[in-house]
Amino acid sequence: MREKALFVPGPAAERMRSAAPPRRREAIAEKSARAQELAARLARAYPQIECPLAHENAFQLLAAVILSAQCTDAAVNKVTPELFRRFPTPLALSRAPLAAIESIIRTLGLFRAKARSLKRCAEQLVREFDGVVPATMAELTRLAGVGRKTANVMLGHAFNTPCIAVDTHCKRLANRLGLTRQQDPVKIERELARLLPPAQWTGFSHRLIIHGRRICNARKPACARCELASLCPSSQAEPK
Repeated sequence: MREKALFVPGPAAERMRSAAPPRRREAIAEKSARAQELAARLARAYPQIECPLAHENAFQLLAAVILSAQCTDAAVNKVTPELFRRFPTPLALSRAPLAAIESIIRTLGLFRAKARSLKRCAEQLVREFDGVVPATMAELTRLAGVGRKTANVMLGHAFNTPCIAVDTHCKRLANRLGLTRQQDPVKIERELARLLPPAQWTGFSHRLIIHGRRICNARKPACARCELASLCPSSQAEPK
């Protein structure tokens, strides 16, 4: 029986090992202090946190957020003016023919599924909430097309309730910044909530999303011009 040769790491393996030392585990107080400094820098970089989805009331925002799944905000803003002109209330949208909704939002991805969600959501609003968009997580997530992320967007932007909306950008940046190692959005939301006071939750998550779109790209992050580089364990920027 032949013996297996022992693996002896060569120069390349040794270089990889020395280039990526294990990350020191932060105490919760340290991580919280770093998260608050990250929040402060993001607030300076993006002082305005207005919702990019055009809307005039909570119902319009809810419909726009449902439509924004796997779609750009700009694309949604192109179709919602006609949608809201023809169906301005939950009652009007609940009575709309499905084909009419589909024809208006046809340019969006998954438009058939989104049209069904919009109509069912409007029917629920009329039947269960007297045509008024509810303002709690439990009630919002009962609506068709509304998951926890959508509900958090509604709570933060329509009802000024502190919340953390975890989309793909927020999830990716929270991991890159070493604020969490979780992949489940609900667990990420809970971990971020432990690190920051409630007054900062909505702004922090919203600004992370903006920063992920503009600077911290998934494939090629612009670390050299990132305001967060010195606090980011994943940064590729040259130390200053």
